[in-house]
Amino acid sequence: MTKINKLDISIVVPLYNEQDSIRELVKWIHSVIHGKYNFEIIFIDDGSKDDSWTVIKELSSQYEFIKAIKFRRNYGKSAALNTGFRLSNGEVVITMDADLQDSPEEIPDLYNMITKENYDLVSGWKKKRYDPISKTLPTKLFNFTVRLFSGIKLHDFNCGLKAYNCSVVKNIEVHGDMHRYIPVIAKFNGFDKISEKTVVHQSRKHGKSKYGFERFINGYLDLLTVIFVSKFSQKPMHFFGTIGTILFLVGFFIFSYIGGTKLINLELKPIVERSEFFIALVFMIIGAQMFLAGYISEMISNLSRSKDNYQIEERINNHD
Repeated sequence: MTKINKLDISIVVPLYNEQDSIRELVKWIHSVIHGKYNFEIIFIDDGSKDDSWTVIKELSSQYEFIKAIKFRRNYGKSAALNTGFRLSNGEVVITMDADLQDSPEEIPDLYNMITKENYDLVSGWKKKRYDPISKTLPTKLFNFTVRLFSGIKLHDFNCGLKAYNCSVVKNIEVHGDMHRYIPVIAKFNGFDKISEKTVVHQSRKHGKSKYGFERFINGYLDLLTVIFVSKFSQKPMHFFGTIGTILFLVGFFIFSYIGGTKLINLELKPIVERSEFFIALVFMIIGAQMFLAGYISEMISNLSRSKDNYQIEERINNHD
């Protein structure tokens, strides 16, 4: 079995149609940290339709620190990050976007915050952004909501520039569109030493943003999913069973009341003709269904979860 030498830094770069930025990004990273750290750059090409993969293969022949994966189709940023995390060998893992809006000049400080200040995760904060108000205003509202629900005091949860202790990325899974909530996922997995660093936000040089307004709507749905899964994935009966029991008991007490009043006063109209009877019946049925859902979920949670299976078209691995 080949022994993997631990590196100082793994830089994970998910990308989609960024052919014009990749060369400049590699040169920029190289100029900042070459000779100071042992590092690798892991490109995850998320099914690009342009010449991004051709550029990456060309660069991999020039630089031995480049590793890369090309997905057969577009799976999304979360899938790309999750794959990059699995491939990383660095003591510190840094994620950044390929569009040159994240500055590699921040890497040394981020590395020191993880290794010397013992943070589990450090998130970038783009205090001054070069984005239109149509993007910055919803982002502020989004960040406020996540802070409120998660209790994590970060200004910019969705910043692509983040640094992680390697133990964090090896013990979390990111899927769907959950990359926005990696700090929340990390906290619920016991990695609560989370901080932020003000970083420089560059204006976009090439291409255009891959995200539209719909990501903010989906973002709130994903937040509810993260909170639910994080709190109840191991004990779903605590959620479904509690709600089901309460609803069933409410229905049972309503039914007992109308049944008792009928026994006391036989002149009252039949129970099945009273609206309270149908309300009680609905509560009891829904309660029983919720309890049953909790029971089934409890059994499912005990089964081993199947691994994500992304279809990889090509792979570059300059060092094992």
